[in-house]
Amino acid sequence: MTMLGSEFAVLMLVSGNWHTLNRLEKGLEKLSDNDTLTFTIRKTGERPVSNDRMPYAVDVVSLDQQGIVFGLANFFASRDIEIADVATRRYSAAHTGAPMFAVQMAVNVPSSVHISQLREEFLEMSDRLNLDAILEPVKN
Repeated sequence: MTMLGSEFAVLMLVSGNWHTLNRLEKGLEKLSDNDTLTFTIRKTGERPVSNDRMPYAVDVVSLDQQGIVFGLANFFASRDIEIADVATRRYSAAHTGAPMFAVQMAVNVPSSVHISQLREEFLEMSDRLNLDAILEPVKN
């Protein structure tokens, strides 16, 4: 979820059979009839398999602050690194009750990217945003 002024933008990726997706689309149309919600629906196909990308896992923990997901997405997008999956959660720190934010991402790094340089730039960005972050290969 992203806040745009006083509005929110939510991105949902949904998969299912034709009938279920059609019912969801019709339900969303009914919700938007009163002009308080706007939905944009894009239908996609299967992604082609890419053998030249290496899967990496990203784990981030930080005090809750605006722009964490945006900063991570910009970092990876600017390097042609595909974001395959993102999961976020907010919680309170165990002893202090401070508002915390965690992000887990699956990314696919092109084989042309130098991993040591990527890791160094990722740690610099994490330090700049005050994030505790890890970037590590996914092992099968």
